[in-house]
Amino acid sequence: MGSFFDTSGKTYRVIDFAQLPGVPCPCGIARRALLDVPDFPATIHRTEITSDAKLHYHRRLTETYYILQCDAGTQMQLNEELVPVRPGLCIFIPPGVRHRAVGKMTALIIVLPKFDPNDEVIVEQQA
Repeated sequence: MGSFFDTSGKTYRVIDFAQLPGVPCPCGIARRALLDVPDFPATIHRTEITSDAKLHYHRRLTETYYILQCDAGTQMQLNEELVPVRPGLCIFIPPGVRHRAVGKMTALIIVLPKFDPNDEVIVEQQA
């Protein structure tokens, strides 16, 4: 089975994230959907975020995280602030906001415009 269920030539897509390949990212492992759909202006990622996520920002991309699940005490670092998170929360992250998860979580991330790995800037953290 491929990334999509057979939709018999329909214009819609049914995406099975479990069938998408996992791609390493600064947060952990991302499964990215809709990169190949020219008329859709975004990508949607289901990302398994590890406890050692790297602080980063995007020059032009906007991300919206919807927290699906997380360990107790998990937070998002947004610039200098640590924000407690729980399943069901949504976090809007415009370009330039440095961010990372502190703790393990799974998030559905909507990226506008489409994800571009060259737009990601890792921030070196001070020890």
